[in-house]
Amino acid sequence: MKSLLITVLTLAFLTGCQESPTGRNRLALVPNAMMADMGQESFEQIKQQNTVVTRPEVNQLVQCITRELVAAAQTEYPQAPMPQSWDVAVFDNANANAFALPGGKIGVHTGLLRVTENTSQLATVIGHEIAHVLANHGNERLTQQLGVQAGMLLVGLFTESEIAEDQIQQALGIGAQLGLTLPFSRAHEEEADLMGLKIMTRAGFEPGESVRLWQNMADASGAQPLEFLSTHPSHDSRIAALRRQLEKARPLSERAPPPQCQP
Repeated sequence: MKSLLITVLTLAFLTGCQESPTGRNRLALVPNAMMADMGQESFEQIKQQNTVVTRPEVNQLVQCITRELVAAAQTEYPQAPMPQSWDVAVFDNANANAFALPGGKIGVHTGLLRVTENTSQLATVIGHEIAHVLANHGNERLTQQLGVQAGMLLVGLFTESEIAEDQIQQALGIGAQLGLTLPFSRAHEEEADLMGLKIMTRAGFEPGESVRLWQNMADASGAQPLEFLSTHPSHDSRIAALRRQLEKARPLSERAPPPQCQP
């Protein structure tokens, strides 16, 4: 039984190895169709449990920016799996936030609209969320969680003492959280930042506004947890990484006409 489980897990992990759109090695084992179904179900639940903003001027702006960004993403990352359609909703929520779900589902909070000063800053965040979808980060995160659970199952099979098993599983849980789940989440955020920068710039938005957006976010959010214990890079780290990429991204904007999305 033990040898069979090890064999199955090894084969699954080997066959699931892939590269992200930026060339980063990753592991994504869950079928994309299943991820899309999960994203659709979750998005419908969120819509039912939260107030969806229906003001035409708000939705038209968000939809316009999304269309421009999706078209740019198809050009910038032609090999990335692209959802057949995108569903974007604005939620009445004071938090300056947005989120992405597998299958092309994006939610934007009204609090974010208050923090962003122009369409380029809003495009920074929506481009970031589109990048999460294209890079299949949801699949990778779910695969990581399944891997942690599988590792704990193996500990249970190989450990004779129930007390020792409990202690090891507790240690594994902490180790997996600090050594696997959180750093990989930061890697996803950093990758989405850089992909999003390229996408927004190719769409004709001003790349320098990405830095100003995160400066605004830093002012709005106040103190952050230590980066070592956070799923997101610190604002300073995020801003520094974007600044390093600005000169590489700017030539992309020269090839794109200014987007016609007006607030």
